[in-house]
Amino acid sequence: MNFQHTEDRRMLADTLNRFVSEQYGFATRDTLAHSDSGFSRELWVRFAELGIVGALFKETDGGYGGDGFDIAVVFESLGRGLVVEPFLGALVVGHALAHTGSEAQKALIASLVEGRAAAALAHDEPGSHYELTKVSTRAVRGSNGWVLTGAKTVVQQGAEADFFLVSARTSGVADAEAGISLFVVPRETVGLDVRGYRKIDGGRAAEICLNEVCLPDDALLGERDTAFARLEFCIGAGVLALCAEAVGAMDVAKDHTLEYLRTRKQFGVAIGSFQALQHRMADLLLEIEQARSAVINAAAALGAGRVERERALSAAKYTIGRIGTRVAEECIQMHGGIGMTWELPLAHYAKRLVMIDHQLGDEDHHLERYITLGRSERHE
Repeated sequence: MNFQHTEDRRMLADTLNRFVSEQYGFATRDTLAHSDSGFSRELWVRFAELGIVGALFKETDGGYGGDGFDIAVVFESLGRGLVVEPFLGALVVGHALAHTGSEAQKALIASLVEGRAAAALAHDEPGSHYELTKVSTRAVRGSNGWVLTGAKTVVQQGAEADFFLVSARTSGVADAEAGISLFVVPRETVGLDVRGYRKIDGGRAAEICLNEVCLPDDALLGERDTAFARLEFCIGAGVLALCAEAVGAMDVAKDHTLEYLRTRKQFGVAIGSFQALQHRMADLLLEIEQARSAVINAAAALGAGRVERERALSAAKYTIGRIGTRVAEECIQMHGGIGMTWELPLAHYAKRLVMIDHQLGDEDHHLERYITLGRSERHE
């Protein structure tokens, strides 16, 4: 198998890396991440003008990429700069719209690709613990459309989103695959209460309450009761994106640590000459390459059958969770006390790596899921 990126993907990565390096320095990123909005609308448009958002979608959906490796290339570069703009929401929501949206709903993809709008997935609920089937938010068919009631938690960039993709149960019990539906909900909808807050690793998230939110019939995405498979696939694309982002962040944390070991002196010599630190760094480099291999495997499997795809994604997320935490810990320890200072970028990369483990399923969740999917495959 050829693991080399195509010329187009290499050009995309070079363009994005150059833009992040020149226009998205750490001081800029830190200011944006801790601002009231959590990201820059102006930079979101500039990313779109470079074609970065379009690379996440297929040509038939208004983009020019959309494959697993396109997603991985983009998010690895974003991870190198700790970019906080709402790429993940655009990816997950946009892919859901592309798969089963009506013509009017698919038109929303253009607003994402052009940077005119931001979208957010509102799926997780209090107590759901990453389980995709645990949906308690209810959607009841009324005389004039749908009425949604419930609560969603940790909605990434929720306070600044122009529209949401909301999961709700239209039939069945709270943990069944059947009976889940998806709805497109504009930000200004009456009854939608959004409370934003800052995240520990920068950027913002939100808690959402749906207080008898009334929606027209055309707010339903696809057919009612059948959204689980679509939701699983779109969140799978998000898992791949997070894993690739983590690899980019690991590379930068590694480079910063290597530079520190070369320049920090103790007893008159660079601490990088100490054999114990050399061994620790060599182990870390091997772990990062293992994480990169897991992402490559997941990217290649994104278009495969369900079990193969989901096992590859869960294997990558488990690997990223374990290795990301180790990279964060080891790099900080090899820096010493300075590694935790706010002014040093490394501390922010470490926070992001730890928090990626808790997005869209943590290490324990995906290990259990990988095992469960393996058992189901053997029984088929």
